Amino acid sequence: MPVKSFRPLTPSTRYLTIASFEDITKTKPEKSLIEIKKKTGGRNHYGRVTSRGWGGGHKQFHRIVDFKRHKHGIEADVIAIEYDPLRTARLALLQYKDGEKKYIIAPVGLSVGKKLMSGPTAAPEVGNSLPLSTIPVGLPIHNIEITPGRGAQMVRTAGGAATLMSRDEGYAQIKLPSGEIRRVNENCYATIGQVGNTEHENVVLGKAGRSRHRGIHPLSRAVAKNPVDHPMGGGAGKTSGGGHPVTPWGVITKGYRTRNKRKYSNKFIVVRRDGRPMKQK
Repeated sequence: MPVKSFRPLTPSTRYLTIASFEDITKTKPEKSLIEIKKKTGGRNHYGRVTSRGWGGGHKQFHRIVDFKRHKHGIEADVIAIEYDPLRTARLALLQYKDGEKKYIIAPVGLSVGKKLMSGPTAAPEVGNSLPLSTIPVGLPIHNIEITPGRGAQMVRTAGGAATLMSRDEGYAQIKLPSGEIRRVNENCYATIGQVGNTEHENVVLGKAGRSRHRGIHPLSRAVAKNPVDHPMGGGAGKTSGGGHPVTPWGVITKGYRTRNKRKYSNKFIVVRRDGRPMKQK
């Protein structure tokens, strides 16, 4: 998918780039597979702001995506490639032989008219969903389950692809896009191929309005505030605060470890994303 740029006839088009949408074949979503996405404005059920910088934005529908692919052995036709405003990837609309329609994440190379299948007997071809135990080693995969039967939870963003490295003792070793190598139960399902819309990372919003369309509000820089409003505020001239970056409530924001050292899934990580081997206790 190429990215379109514009002649700088106005300040907003100087840096702005947009997706070409050449791969989109259907402009309106399937009515039976959408639900309204409620706007929260960053507020919880008490009406208190828990996530600053959210509000407004264009009305959006949530597309119900089939991450489980549980219709094993039933062939499906790809009848459309669609845009999803809530995802970086494109969606493919499938129609099964029994007439049921489902959305899936569209991988690179998937086009209208192709036939897909899921299950242990499916061929290891782009778009098919198979258990890790039957996928040939070395193939790129996405939409990977962490727990068998729960549905895909890893590698779902545009351009994402993991690699099946090996299998041993009921587990498959997978190298994730972050560089992390993780052990996953070989009964978990994954989809063959790389997630589509690979040029998404090259899209530049270019103007403030495109952020507002997404429901993102601007936030003032901490160092531009007064000391009464933020720990990093105040000072003569442009100062960086003099201390470590913190939130308005004094919580460290950079370099602060948020992962629990005793997290259950630590034992499944073989190599961390920074290249260091995971210490097993």
